[in-house]
Amino acid sequence: MQGRPTPKPWIEAIHAYVPGKARGADGRALIKLSANENPLGTSPAAIAAFAEATGAARYPDPDAAALREAIGAVHGIDAGRIVCGTGSDELLNLAAQAYAGPDDEVLFSRFSFSVYDIAARRCGATPVEAPDRDYATDVDALLAAVTGRTRVVFVANPNNPTGTCLPKAEIARLHAGLPGDVLFVLDQAYAEYLTEGEDDGGLDLAAAHANVLVTRTFSKIYGLAGERIGWATGAPELIASLNRIRGPFNVTNHGQAAATAALADQDFVRRSREHNAVELARFEAAMTALGNHGVRPVPGKANFSLVLFEGALTAVAALGALAEGGYAVRHLPGQGLPHALRITIGTAEQMDDIARIIRKSAEQAG
Repeated sequence: MQGRPTPKPWIEAIHAYVPGKARGADGRALIKLSANENPLGTSPAAIAAFAEATGAARYPDPDAAALREAIGAVHGIDAGRIVCGTGSDELLNLAAQAYAGPDDEVLFSRFSFSVYDIAARRCGATPVEAPDRDYATDVDALLAAVTGRTRVVFVANPNNPTGTCLPKAEIARLHAGLPGDVLFVLDQAYAEYLTEGEDDGGLDLAAAHANVLVTRTFSKIYGLAGERIGWATGAPELIASLNRIRGPFNVTNHGQAAATAALADQDFVRRSREHNAVELARFEAAMTALGNHGVRPVPGKANFSLVLFEGALTAVAALGALAEGGYAVRHLPGQGLPHALRITIGTAEQMDDIARIIRKSAEQAG
């Protein structure tokens, strides 16, 4: 018998997600500032809950009921309007799968999270990129790109990999301009890094409208990246659709216990946010000071900084210098950013060292 199974053409068109590196080209272990992990680690309460959790031989609660109740209590959301996932990545993919398919379009901004393109292609839809505005999401460009085939619009706010953030009024304007049958997915993976006055109003939109889904994750400020836990909220009909197609036991026993405990330790969240605000501001100031060398940061609100290299020092050269200095950061040529590095905010000492390496390299480059 001849022949072989052939994947659908839209699957073959997918460029697999490339995670942040933790080793140099020579295999040497580097300090990993390439995946936007929390430099303060994980809440001690979450670590203790993880260690005490039992039931490895038993399937986890398929509904993650206790975790959903805890999320709802923190955010003032009915637990029935929450679904948990294997990281927010699973939920982003499910949103596209549930509401888009062949002959449909999935819309997002240029320089957005690379999973959006993958999510669109996985279900046979056409990914559509709207132009950015100086590396930020452009609401007018997104609205202009909406067609009769648009079924899902993804917006990350703050955005990954640029760190830019749309204010509440712009998010509301974008939603108001979308047709009611278009699903608006607001990816808030970095929302906990915003101050109270910077909230974009997404949770309120999800509570009030039938076409808004907000996703969040425990991978960033909560320091549980290794456990792959995310959640989404929206209208009951949206949550029901995602529940129909998600994995039946998609959040582990240990993950549910750790995430529930992490939510109760909001002091850890506050300390992580405050540390990030101080170190991000210091690092952005250090990079801005190198403007005469063609180095500049994109002003951001997340736990990383996108640094542009537009002078004699190239991003590739800076990447090599940082690796030589012991650091792994993220180079994103595959996302149209060959001239930029995304650098996770680490400890104060790490950020000072990285700024020193970049400054020395820029001065030597001329």
